[in-house]
Amino acid sequence: MSVVHHPELATGRWRRMTLAEQMGNVGSEVYRAIRAKQQTNQPRFQLALERMLELLDLTIADPRWMNGRRELLRAREVLCDFLVGDNVYRSTPQNLQSYFDHFALAARRQAGRA
Repeated sequence: MSVVHHPELATGRWRRMTLAEQMGNVGSEVYRAIRAKQQTNQPRFQLALERMLELLDLTIADPRWMNGRRELLRAREVLCDFLVGDNVYRSTPQNLQSYFDHFALAARRQAGRA
């Protein structure tokens, strides 16, 4: 059984967030994992990786995003390939961060309208 890093999110709060909010939060963990990997801080990297996967898996499991599940699964594949695989997709920290920054900006704009 895996450790739950975000129990309040796993118990339902996550499903009240928009896709942009969810992916923006995933992006924060992506950034932390990339920085820890660059700094060769294995304990911080491992925790960030686990939190990132937990949040991404919560997003993938959210029934509201059934039509976009394929892209979410591809994002997970690309992230794992970059962070712990052979980087066959030739991802860079910059293009991964850029992908998630779009979600964070959209969430910020949505919050401004609320």
